[in-house]
Amino acid sequence: MSSIPPYGPKGLSLENCLTLFTKWAFNDGEERHYPNLIRIGKEIVKKSKGIPLAVITLGSLLFKKTNESDWISIKESEIWRLEQKENDILPELKLSYNHLPSSLQRCLAFFSLYKKDAIYNSNEVIRLWMANGLLEHPKRKQEWEDVGEQYLEELLSRCLIQKVTSSPLYFALKLHVRDRGLYFTFKMHDLVHDLASDVFQKECEIVNSQTKMVDEKVRHLSFYDEKLLEVPWVSKNLKKVRTVIIHDVSKESKTIHKSLINPCVSNFKYLRALKLRYLPLTTLPNSIGALKHLKDLDLSQCQGLQELPRSFYKLRSLQSLNLEEDTDLKQLPDSVQRLIEITHLEITIKAKHLKEIRAGCWTSLQYLKLHSCSKLECLPEGMQYLKSLRTLVLFDCAKLVPSPRSLKFLSKLENLKINSCRRINLEMEPEEEKDDLQLSLKTFSLFQLRALRDLPRLLLQGSSSTLQQIQITWCRQLSILPAWLLNLTSLQELRVDTCRNLSALPEGIGRLTNLRQLTMVGCPQLSKRYRQNEGEDWHKIAHIQKVHIYHDPADEEASTDAEYADED
Repeated sequence: MSSIPPYGPKGLSLENCLTLFTKWAFNDGEERHYPNLIRIGKEIVKKSKGIPLAVITLGSLLFKKTNESDWISIKESEIWRLEQKENDILPELKLSYNHLPSSLQRCLAFFSLYKKDAIYNSNEVIRLWMANGLLEHPKRKQEWEDVGEQYLEELLSRCLIQKVTSSPLYFALKLHVRDRGLYFTFKMHDLVHDLASDVFQKECEIVNSQTKMVDEKVRHLSFYDEKLLEVPWVSKNLKKVRTVIIHDVSKESKTIHKSLINPCVSNFKYLRALKLRYLPLTTLPNSIGALKHLKDLDLSQCQGLQELPRSFYKLRSLQSLNLEEDTDLKQLPDSVQRLIEITHLEITIKAKHLKEIRAGCWTSLQYLKLHSCSKLECLPEGMQYLKSLRTLVLFDCAKLVPSPRSLKFLSKLENLKINSCRRINLEMEPEEEKDDLQLSLKTFSLFQLRALRDLPRLLLQGSSSTLQQIQITWCRQLSILPAWLLNLTSLQELRVDTCRNLSALPEGIGRLTNLRQLTMVGCPQLSKRYRQNEGEDWHKIAHIQKVHIYHDPADEEASTDAEYADED
């Protein structure tokens, strides 16, 4: 701040706009085959007024479209002739929205239930879409989650959302990103958020202490202000509400469940999704059993929640249940096993053993996460009944020691992630055993397993024709990668990170002909042996398309400090 005249930022020049537009509208070098399209594109980008988001949106809208008629249609669209007011939505964004499939247009509405600058979780968004029936029916061999992922990829390709990368601190210390590879985080430009709010303003509403009345047509509600407890927003006339999300309520709000949750449960009989994260709950109202249409219930980080109501088994439509982190559940009640539609389950319990999974229970379960089960010693009996399980995550279960043998019946398991479970060693099976297993693992991820000395041959060789990615991070006891790793002929990516005692890769790694990416970070012995053009064994990996080798002593020191901190 000073008396100097302010500098007003200008838009991009026409030349820079055209360069940026071309990068998004064509694959590299492809534009030289379409000079006519470039001429039309120049006229299109003139309408962007030099705004980079507008240029990128227009380019992505025309990506892979090589018919001149498509380009001319965008150039001559009526939307450019509409009078623009100061706070109007950019016409480029409206164009991109209008060209979305109708199913994606409705899905875009849910982003307006969060504040601007929010970080979205792909898993949570997909489950919200599923709960509200917004996804097209899966094609053959697809699941609903696969359709949701396709929708997000489409929004990414159109630049309506943008992936969020890890912070510099996470990169420097190589801290974990929760469930990395199983979901991704993304954000939305403020102008795109305005677009989402504008096109569905009658269906989605954020409620705060200034809200005096909610339109009876509203279907999705989001609460961001605990002062709203004093606002009579809940009305029996809001019969169309399908989604309720409560954010940012302080832990001191002891009455939150009485003044806010009880009216929700009592009045919104057709709820599909109920998000109550971080609330200081001790119990839920028994009347929750009346929500017969509820499909997505999020109770994660509800500190003090010790039990579920007796009526819980009545939630027959429930597909997703999140009970992870900071909950004080002593055991998972039988009522949860009776929920046969469950596909996604995340739990934290304070018990040594989970109740046995009975035949016929959780037959649709695809995602199971055990998080911070500090007393849990083994996986539950009856794992073989989880015939549909695709993803298993074991996170921060300090006493857990599962045998690879208990997982061999999970023939559809695609993703196995074990994170910060200090006693797990994945001991090798007896050499004489010849289990001819046909498993389906695609990704295998280990993070900070202090006792790990070997990899589970039974599981990995059983997935030799499907396994694509292995990631091993902060496993300080691991000193060798087994020779049988070369049998994993479908492996495309191998990453070893901060495994300081790992001395060599398997001899004959060239036999892994599908290996496209090899990353070795914070592994001093490997960094020396396989250093590009210098290391004695560089020639053994020189054929791999992408090789990243990095070692910094500062990383090693940081990783050691982190391990000691974890031990404390």
